[in-house]
Amino acid sequence: MPMQPPVRIGARGSKLSLAQAGMMQRRIAAALGAPPEEAERVAPLIVITTTGDRVQDRRLLEIGGKGLFTKEIEEALLDGRIDCAIHSMKDMPAIVPDGLAIAAIPEREDPRDAFLSLKAERMEDLPQGARLGTASLRRQAQSLHHRPDLDVVMLRGNVDTRLAKLQAGEANAILLALSGLKRLGLGHLPKSLLDPYERPPAPGQGALAIETRAGDLDAPWLEAVRHGPTALAVAAERGAMGALEASCRTPIGAHAVIEGARLKLVVEALSPDGALRFRQEGAIDAAAGTDAARGLGLELGAKIADEAGDAILLPE
Repeated sequence: MPMQPPVRIGARGSKLSLAQAGMMQRRIAAALGAPPEEAERVAPLIVITTTGDRVQDRRLLEIGGKGLFTKEIEEALLDGRIDCAIHSMKDMPAIVPDGLAIAAIPEREDPRDAFLSLKAERMEDLPQGARLGTASLRRQAQSLHHRPDLDVVMLRGNVDTRLAKLQAGEANAILLALSGLKRLGLGHLPKSLLDPYERPPAPGQGALAIETRAGDLDAPWLEAVRHGPTALAVAAERGAMGALEASCRTPIGAHAVIEGARLKLVVEALSPDGALRFRQEGAIDAAAGTDAARGLGLELGAKIADEAGDAILLPE
């Protein structure tokens, strides 16, 4: 039989991206029948710096949106320089470029947001006017909805950079994805975790996306890294994102869970200042599949869009 050619993996160069890509590299190598020590030979990692990594002093919405974390990597896929890419699902725009596809979604890590502070245990414990650091419009809006007195300061950068800024006193507290902290071995740092029902995370948060060329969707190794329940939940959340045309200018959250035989979804969108919040909930039979899950998300997102109009858009 002919030997399987190496599966070249593209990933961003941040510490978190490399940790996530390394996890998947070992999984892919195992699916290709190679032992862990052969992972780099059969599934080499290729680091690609993205515009989103290079520009760290502005919000993503000011420089082109979340697609700036995927654009250069997707170009490498289309050019044939890599065979798959590992992304954080929450960084994936609603529409994937022609010729490419989200080919596999591995089992999800905890999707909740984490609250980190040197003193306060919870956001509710922060003093009046405290500085909360985040670059996420969703986290800003959700936080201001519950605590309109907070001073939300823009805080971009990788996890280490944000932790250093917290230590330096640039913010009294910060919010980060728990999944990233756990993958970096920092899951012990949060003081508390935000309730994902009360404050839904970003669509797809905690999940990874393995993107390939559309023609490679049936590659046998992909089946070994797919996780059906995660794909179902993410389909529902990204359906809502698609209906709301979510971007870095639209603060929305979505959280899907499978409870028994039911897939339950909560979706919310807020005005950027947090004053207005719009929510929808629904459920379907989990056995209905990913198309039905996406349909549920589209339905709930469309209801919010009809009700909220332009109230949930950050003015240009």
